[in-house]
Amino acid sequence: MNVALASLPAEPGQANEDFAAAAAGAAVLLDGAGVAGAETGCTHGIAWFSSTLGGLLLSTMTAHPAQPLAECLADSIRVVRSLHEDSCDLSYRASPTSTVVAVRADAGALEYLVLGDSTLLLADHDGKTTVITDQRLDEVGKRLRGPVDALATGSPEHAAALAEYRDSLTGLRNRPGGFWIAGPHPQAAGHALVGAVPLDTLASVTLLSDGATRLVDSFELATWEGMLAVLGLSGPAELIHRVRAAEADDPDGRRWPRGKAQDDATVVHWTLS
Repeated sequence: MNVALASLPAEPGQANEDFAAAAAGAAVLLDGAGVAGAETGCTHGIAWFSSTLGGLLLSTMTAHPAQPLAECLADSIRVVRSLHEDSCDLSYRASPTSTVVAVRADAGALEYLVLGDSTLLLADHDGKTTVITDQRLDEVGKRLRGPVDALATGSPEHAAALAEYRDSLTGLRNRPGGFWIAGPHPQAAGHALVGAVPLDTLASVTLLSDGATRLVDSFELATWEGMLAVLGLSGPAELIHRVRAAEADDPDGRRWPRGKAQDDATVVHWTLS
């Protein structure tokens, strides 16, 4: 098994709110999320939340191989909450959150968990791909973001519309009819997409934050199979480089409307054969 990982913040010198790590037979990727300009109630920040939760989750799922991944995530959320609930007010609507993708190989199967809009890409030996993405955030977002996409990314009008959109989105976080994401409450783990596939059917397993999947699902400049070809030939860093090049060609979001001109981008590519 061979694991390659690359992660890049949206802007040089800016904190990277993504987190990814791998251990023997396991990997996690988290994409930290918040509401720009909003009070979070947390003194630590989004990057602290995603990295602390990610490290704890990887440790828990490898130390307890028989424990279901959703329970590992719930336990990890409880621990993170205990680390800062005395110093931070976690009742804020905009308290730090994170997507989660976790995989673990055990007993001939690959277990997976996906919560939030990061992506798990599975490829079999014939090159067929299976894409597992939690679509609930996108479904909610499509109902709300029309005014945002009609404006140039980075303009004052876009910033105002984006703030209103994010406020509305936050009100639907971790609620029935809305979307689910890892935050202060461990109950969210029970709403993750979980499953297992036979390990011997897989050629590769790839975890991607939405800043990395833009090349396919937002820009439509590649297919999932084409993305895998880039990863296999040149690795995750080259994939992120291609995302950045596309973003630079459309800095104001006219061709590809989006909340951020550039986003943190992270890829974990695990080759099994």
